[in-house]
Amino acid sequence: MSDPGNYVGSADRSIGQLVASATAEMSALVHDEIALAKAEVRQDVKRGVIGSVAFIVAGVLLLFTMPMLSFAAAYGIHNLGLGLAWSFLIVAGGFVLLAALLGLVGWLKFKKVKPPEKSIASAKQTAAVLQKAKPHPRPAIEADAILKRSGSSLAAGTGVESLPGKDKPAAVTRSST
Repeated sequence: MSDPGNYVGSADRSIGQLVASATAEMSALVHDEIALAKAEVRQDVKRGVIGSVAFIVAGVLLLFTMPMLSFAAAYGIHNLGLGLAWSFLIVAGGFVLLAALLGLVGWLKFKKVKPPEKSIASAKQTAAVLQKAKPHPRPAIEADAILKRSGSSLAAGTGVESLPGKDKPAAVTRSST
C-alpha cells in the first residue's frame, strides 16, 4: 500500500476521506489477493491434469506391452529347449497364479472390512433420543393477528364471526409436523 502522506493535500483530508481511501485500498488489496489465489489454483489444476494424463498414458502403454512381454517370455522358455505350446502354457499358468494370488490378497482385505460401528451406534443413540423428545411448544397466535398480518380485509372484524360456543375467534397454533 502507498503512504497516504504522499498525496497532494493529504494534510487537509478529513477522517471520512481517509477511511474511504483506506477502504478503497483494502478492497483493491482483497481483489488482488483473490486474483492471485485464482491464478495459483489454475496453475495447480493445470499441473494436476498434466500429471494425470501422463499416468494414464503410462498405464495404457504398460497394458499394451503385456502381450509383447508374454510372447518374449514364452519364446525365451522355448529357446531353453521346451516346445512352443508348453512355453505359452507356462506363461499363461504364471499369469493365472499371479491373478489367483492378487485375488486372495484382495479377498483377505475385503474380509477385514467391518461396518462403521461408531456411526451406527451414534445413529441409534440419536434415534433413541429423538423418539423420547417432545415437540417444541409453539406459541398460540390469535386469529385476528394472523388476519392482520396477512393483510386480509377480514382483519377489521367485519367478516370474522366467532366460533359456536366461543365469544372470540379461537387461537390458532402452528403444528410442528
